[in-house]
Amino acid sequence: MNDLELSIIKLEDRLLKFRVNGITPAFANTLRRIMIAEVPTMAIDDVIIIENTSILFDEVLAHRLGLIPLVTDLDTYTLPDRCDCKSELGCNRCRVSLTLEAGANDKTITVYSGDLKPENPTIRPVSDKIPIVKLAPGQKLKLEAYARLGRGQEHAKWQPVSACAYKYLPIITITPKKCDGCGGCVKYCPQKILYLADGKLQVRNSENCTLCSECVRHCPRKPSPINLSWSEEDFIFHIEGTGSLPVVRILQEALREVREKAIDFSNLLTELEGNVGEKN
Repeated sequence: MNDLELSIIKLEDRLLKFRVNGITPAFANTLRRIMIAEVPTMAIDDVIIIENTSILFDEVLAHRLGLIPLVTDLDTYTLPDRCDCKSELGCNRCRVSLTLEAGANDKTITVYSGDLKPENPTIRPVSDKIPIVKLAPGQKLKLEAYARLGRGQEHAKWQPVSACAYKYLPIITITPKKCDGCGGCVKYCPQKILYLADGKLQVRNSENCTLCSECVRHCPRKPSPINLSWSEEDFIFHIEGTGSLPVVRILQEALREVREKAIDFSNLLTELEGNVGEKN
């Protein structure tokens, strides 16, 4: 693996798009899978229904609550299997409780995620406007919910990302001697990457290219002066977070997991070499 270079293309509250070069496709896919499946986040895992006269069954209601993204504090809370309490019920270092109590009087109401009251205000729903259930007049809902850290490989509710993908860096080259600047390919480019400047075909924002080859297909000259390829050492990542963790923190935690796995693997190899040496 060559020297790594990383540059951020776009960074928003829940969106990170960056370019990284000097890695292999295997490493890129490892990073993607870890961000999806192994970066821990908080999610409701146990629900005690005290009263439920709504139209929803208890199980459906619990499932909806589990899928509500919760703001996660990885610096304060730990995974249950790593917590010193070793308790099935958990403690204040590995579990957070939330309560919900709502009732409809003379008109139908909608119960939202904002109606959940956490014991720790920092562990709260990412959005207050996620609908949970509608209550008709006279219906009530009262429950206690318990959230814990978990990983996406256990259940999708613990995934910190709603989308995580990468692609090879597109490479677009134009042979000026073969291109007459007719512009026939420009209008067929769905990403508006090709344009004419002073009668010459130019390229902008090449990282947005999807390699659809529409420009090559509609070029009147055969063979086309436009050549599309890609680099197998340069990748563009697109990460959309659920809001549980900042997108940059998701990437940092994934890289920390990669490092720990590499260290564990190295230690296993050392131990294996020692066992083989003793037998010989």
